[in-house]
Amino acid sequence: MVLSFFKRGSGDGSFDHIVTRSVTMLGDARHSFDLATMALLTDTDAETVADDIRETDNRINQTEQELRSELVVHVSVQGAADIGSVLGFTLLLKKVERIGDQAKNILDLAENGVSLANNDNVNELLAEQQTVSALFSEAADLLSDPDASEDAIDEYANRAYAIASAHQDKISGFMTSERPGHEVVPLAIYFRYLRRIVANLIGIVRTSSEPLPNIDYLDDGATDTDD
Repeated sequence: MVLSFFKRGSGDGSFDHIVTRSVTMLGDARHSFDLATMALLTDTDAETVADDIRETDNRINQTEQELRSELVVHVSVQGAADIGSVLGFTLLLKKVERIGDQAKNILDLAENGVSLANNDNVNELLAEQQTVSALFSEAADLLSDPDASEDAIDEYANRAYAIASAHQDKISGFMTSERPGHEVVPLAIYFRYLRRIVANLIGIVRTSSEPLPNIDYLDDGATDTDD
């Protein structure tokens, strides 16, 4: 049982409530991501989604603070027995909060006048957005499933890492492109945000199953997914 160390708490110290609210936070982060990318990649006016995104981000931040407080109380009551789970959840919550920030950064691009709606490769950009958005749903399913297998976790992490690596390849290509800066700079920034979001999704899923020293690494520590 992959999530057993999260659920195992001392005595009645189950972490089911933390898991449930973490999954809700992740859903909120996906909501912000979908709205922000819609503002950047389509003709949607950023002003029509900005309040929703910022309110959602505030909700994510508030939930993170509330859950961190609950985890502190848990340690003070239960002692050091659950310290590994508490540290794991603290890292997980921070990664969800960072995704919310990255979604807000994408909104900032749109609010600053950047639009990729008329980009020659807009269909490709929209398909990439859908791929990343689907990773949110898969991560939530794995996080909320106490019987998710190690193989399922690894398959997700390796597939998502390949997506993040492809994002980095695009960024590197933009850096040496002979196209005008006003065309490639927004794309490079956008794909940087996508890469960071995917890296945090990998971390969220692996936090549920990996020993703390190995989180954010693949291949027994040889590959840094957060680099």
